[in-house]
Amino acid sequence: MSEGPAYRTIREWAGDERPRERLLEHGAGSLSHAELIAIVLRSGVPGENVVDMARGILDAHGGLSGLMRADAKALQRTRGLGPAKAAQLAAAIELGRRAQLAEPAERPLLTRPETVFELLAPKLRGKPREEFFVLALDTKGRLLGGIAPLNGGSVNAVAVRPSETFREAIILNATSVVLVHNHPSGDPRPSPQDVSVTKGLIAAGKLLDMEVVDHVVIGATGFVSMKREGMGFERGL
Repeated sequence: MSEGPAYRTIREWAGDERPRERLLEHGAGSLSHAELIAIVLRSGVPGENVVDMARGILDAHGGLSGLMRADAKALQRTRGLGPAKAAQLAAAIELGRRAQLAEPAERPLLTRPETVFELLAPKLRGKPREEFFVLALDTKGRLLGGIAPLNGGSVNAVAVRPSETFREAIILNATSVVLVHNHPSGDPRPSPQDVSVTKGLIAAGKLLDMEVVDHVVIGATGFVSMKREGMGFERGL
């Protein structure tokens, strides 16, 4: 009589087999539904590792769509899910549901410099120093991630490096970025340094397959789109 494969805990798996390590190395998209659930639940039950337990949970609820409809009480009736694990899974499901509902309203479309100005002018009005922002965009020109200055500058200059400029956009799998900075003097006209920095970042972005859509300079009451004015950008592109 042949025996089935020996039971192995996740800790006994090779590093490149473990869901958490694979997610960190290759991204969440590389994992199955069961592996993602396993990361949320963290541990299995005696005699069954967490990935196998997650597969059983999916089967019990008729797949991912059925699991998405289950509430916390229904989850608690599933083998292996006590109150704590049921709450963890219910919270993860609710976050996913809220993200889907909130996405259209909370991710502005930034294909026009006017929209960029409306978004950032309130944050930059009255700032005594220059601040530099890199807005990561998806394929449709919608904002990815948050809005925070890359670094602080002086009264009239911001020092930026390509490695810092594109780091967050690469992590977010963005396809393009909009650069933004303010002029504390109130005059949004780009300086020769602004043009030089923009040219360098456009060139660096091409090497990384990351398009620089525009560089918007914000002043006291208005802005200048360097792309629109052909400053640092090739006209017609």
